[in-house]
Amino acid sequence: MAWNLQFCLAACYAGRMAQVVLDAANLKKAMRHLAKVDPDFARAIKEVGHPELREVPTGFGGLMRSIVGQQVSVHAARSIWLRLEAAAPSMEPADFLALSDEDLRAVGLSGAKMRYGRSLATDIVEGRIDFATLDALDDEAAIAMLCQAKGIGRWTAEIYLMFAHGRPDIMPGLDLGLVIAAQHLKKLRKRPDAKRLVKIAEQWRPWRSAAALLLWHYRRNMPDWSAKAPKVETKTK
Repeated sequence: MAWNLQFCLAACYAGRMAQVVLDAANLKKAMRHLAKVDPDFARAIKEVGHPELREVPTGFGGLMRSIVGQQVSVHAARSIWLRLEAAAPSMEPADFLALSDEDLRAVGLSGAKMRYGRSLATDIVEGRIDFATLDALDDEAAIAMLCQAKGIGRWTAEIYLMFAHGRPDIMPGLDLGLVIAAQHLKKLRKRPDAKRLVKIAEQWRPWRSAAALLLWHYRRNMPDWSAKAPKVETKTK
């Protein structure tokens, strides 16, 4: 297929940081780097400490977990996920495809998430998404491969690559939690949009994933500083 050629070419010039995994040791290294290049991060670390490393399973299970968590609370997502794991313990694509609509509704999946799960499982079974080659691709090529599946948008792909594969230099600009944290940390008058957040994050290379972890950590610990802030939030980690 045509996309195979594109991804293979991308793999040939993948950057050096694609070889680095954001593990516990590198997270400490990243925090030192971020504190050095950005005084606001140095202040944040003093105020709230270091964030914890996050990990999710690789493969179908990790992506399906992201789909389950879309547009629902953390508590609801966890409950649905535990029921889904009980229904398909192996969390392999073929086992998911074997579940009926009644089975999936019983665990709490909406009609849209059932379709997304089946689309993803089919893409993996038929080879359009190949986890064996994913780690060889640069970030943009890996995101493009994952986004072929229905229900997998850029934000979901970025979160998966950060937490399942330990990609060290990803900044999910569409994440509202990051936007709110960056506005407060940087004392900005207006919330930055995705484009501006990614631009601000340029100085945090090559550890933007660690910067995102720190911003989420800061967001959870920061005071209720704006009574006018919207109460409804989406895509927040």
